[in-house]
Amino acid sequence: MKKWMAIMLAIAVILFGSVFGFYLFKQKMIAEFMANRPVPEMPVEVATANAEDWQPAIESIGFIEPYQGVNLSSSVAGLVSKIHFSSGDTVKAGELLVSLEADVEKANLASAKAKLPAVKRQMERNKTLLDRGSVSQTQFDDSEANYLALVSDIEALKATIERRDIRAPFNGVMGIRQINLGQYLQAGDDIARLENLDHMLLRFIVPQKDISLINVGTEIELNSDAYPAQWFKGTITTIEPTVDPQSGVIQVQATIPNAEGLLRSGMYASVRIWQAVQPNQIVVPQQAISFSLYGESIYVLESDTAEDGSETLVAKQRSITVGERRGDVAVIDKGVNAGEQVVVSGQVRLRNGAVVRIVEDDFVQRDQNLPKD
Repeated sequence: MKKWMAIMLAIAVILFGSVFGFYLFKQKMIAEFMANRPVPEMPVEVATANAEDWQPAIESIGFIEPYQGVNLSSSVAGLVSKIHFSSGDTVKAGELLVSLEADVEKANLASAKAKLPAVKRQMERNKTLLDRGSVSQTQFDDSEANYLALVSDIEALKATIERRDIRAPFNGVMGIRQINLGQYLQAGDDIARLENLDHMLLRFIVPQKDISLINVGTEIELNSDAYPAQWFKGTITTIEPTVDPQSGVIQVQATIPNAEGLLRSGMYASVRIWQAVQPNQIVVPQQAISFSLYGESIYVLESDTAEDGSETLVAKQRSITVGERRGDVAVIDKGVNAGEQVVVSGQVRLRNGAVVRIVEDDFVQRDQNLPKD
């Protein structure tokens, strides 16, 4: 019995030793494999940081207002007897647009004019008789007052009739007509919108830190999504004298020539005010810049010598200071030198010091290999 147990124990020890020995052998082989395995190279796309002449600009958003614009209305109530314009007409200053019924006023004016000669003759007769001493001063004063009152009544009736004719206050383009023939128009009711489109005004805001960079007469550019490929030029004509204490911005107004009538009031526009050109600024694609809670960084490629003496490329992460951004590029004030290669794609898989290899964008090839319907 004891002999049997000794045999079983010896077998168990041999089996355990074999398993443990195999495990140690396996770990040794894995370690040797990992030690001899080449360092993985992460594929990245790169771009060169170039030193360029950069023209900074103050950018803002504004809205377009009419240089002259008004909602036409009548100052008196009355029945619309004639409409002298159509929607969209171009009109001149003083041109008659709408006539309100004025038959009663015209009849009263005719009556007053008919009385005027007789009242005037009576005043002149009393003047002659006063000089002879045949009438009193009071009689002459009464006749003169009657004459002057009738003249004033005539002028008042003319003004009343003139107020019933609505005329264009300036040159412009009429909007959509809001009235109809025969309609009773209340005082203040809208007739149509009239705007002068020869020039437009642009109102926008500028941060107080940029106030020293703008002046009356400074040229600006603006772009509207209605004409995305076209930039319009204008000139700053007014700078608000006060800064908004709550937002720290100042309102600015510019005049924009609009001979072609493309710009319309109410449009929103992107505004750009160019500044002096700054030479030798480091410019990189914006997609090369990474963002985190600790700030902005970028991966720059540097050469490194491997243990076997071969040259490799490694990605070094650097903290950067970004200046102005515009479109797809940005100016780097600190952290990158001219001529260095920066990673523009593949940063997500990188860590500081990772070995990389440069690849070209193979989007077109990948797209061609997609399954077709």
